[in-house]
Amino acid sequence: MSADGKVLVIEADAERRQDLKAVLKFIEHEPVMVEDCDHWTEAVDDASDLLAVLVGKCKSDNVLEKLLKSIHDFDEHLPIFLLAEKGREPTVAIDAGSCILGRIELPARYTQLTNAMHQAEIYRESRTEAGRQRPVDLFRSLVGSSRAIQQVRKHIQQVADSDANVLILGESGTGKEVVARNIHYYSGRRDEAFVPINCGAIPPDLLESELFGHEKGTFTGAISARQGRFEMAEGGTLFLDEIGDMSLPMQVKLLRVLQERTFERVGSNKPIDANVRVIAATHRNLEENIKDGSFREDLFYRLNVFPIEMPPLRERVEDIPLLVNELIRRIEHEKRGSVRLTSGAVMALCQYNWLGNVRELANLIERMAILHPFGVVDVGDLPEKFQTEAALSSVREQQESGQQPAFSDELVLTPPPIEYQEPRLPRSGIDLKEHLSNLEQSFIKQALDDAGGVVAHAAKRLGMRRTTLVEKLRKYGLQRGEVAS
Repeated sequence: MSADGKVLVIEADAERRQDLKAVLKFIEHEPVMVEDCDHWTEAVDDASDLLAVLVGKCKSDNVLEKLLKSIHDFDEHLPIFLLAEKGREPTVAIDAGSCILGRIELPARYTQLTNAMHQAEIYRESRTEAGRQRPVDLFRSLVGSSRAIQQVRKHIQQVADSDANVLILGESGTGKEVVARNIHYYSGRRDEAFVPINCGAIPPDLLESELFGHEKGTFTGAISARQGRFEMAEGGTLFLDEIGDMSLPMQVKLLRVLQERTFERVGSNKPIDANVRVIAATHRNLEENIKDGSFREDLFYRLNVFPIEMPPLRERVEDIPLLVNELIRRIEHEKRGSVRLTSGAVMALCQYNWLGNVRELANLIERMAILHPFGVVDVGDLPEKFQTEAALSSVREQQESGQQPAFSDELVLTPPPIEYQEPRLPRSGIDLKEHLSNLEQSFIKQALDDAGGVVAHAAKRLGMRRTTLVEKLRKYGLQRGEVAS
């Protein structure tokens, strides 16, 4: 598929076709105009050449549904936009799971078509073979370049191969279970089970049975013998989340298992060996809990062989753009849509306090993908709590200075609008086409000079795709090396 891509327009009205053709050419997309709904495939050689389809007026709803089905059968990942007059709603449903990305109001405006084509590009990218087959990255909330998160990754590498007990400390939502899963994944126990249990979510009188299992008839409802989490994790890793919420009597029993490496099911005297690595986590300050008597000191030292502290998101703000990018990739990998954020929106996220940490950020990105499927989210599209005066002020300052924030190159961001002074038309007039062509060549040369001849970097500065810039170099007969020199 070409960078700008062909756009198929199926519209019976000749005047509308002409208007749409003019606007699409102006925004550098090649229009393929078709009048007859029944013979549109004759105008298209290959689906990979198409960026999107614009569907206009049909004879009836049945004809429209038949047309949409034929487009889906031709290419199930081809984005579709419905053309409709102002005030008229589409007669077919538009949802996030459909290839119908939205409606375009007629007469079509330049900005509306530009945004629609941007949506189509995002949709097409998210449906590429590479995107669908991308393996899930275990690190997830461990993505980032901050010193704190690099230290966490270093600790994981250091402790993974040992059998030492690990205590992970950090606020709720920071990714403590992700750390535990990574330790297990990179350990010699990776082929065995990873068994998590939230000690704070299970009533104290049931936690013993959950951990150690029970025999038949031990208590009312015990109609059969049952394995506990220690047995399920045999040879693998047991993750005790929210260990700080465990009752004191249960702490005593857990300490005994950690010391003796054996346990008994509830209602049995038969010892069972515990070949299990224990990783515990808590959001509490256990040293304070030891002082107030709610946590045993001896258990703390048994668990705290190798402590890892997960930083809150507000202390690793520089990681937010990378995390946003990773969360979007995960949504695309799971085929739940896609979305992009402008630099202003990301800056607003960096200003927020994030009491819910990475979990709260993940929920926000998923919500934006639902509300703005395959769209671009700006500051005004975020919930009101992100639209603080400080955030808006930072965005204004960044736009006025013309500087781009130091975000990851991988994150797809739309640049802030550039403000131009209104040019004066000479009395003698000008050749507008030649003037714009000269202006475009000048900017391309400047971008390539600044980028040292690297086309990808120059394209990023010009806000276009690399392949688009390559086509323009050919068009104007420019050579990269000559320009850069």
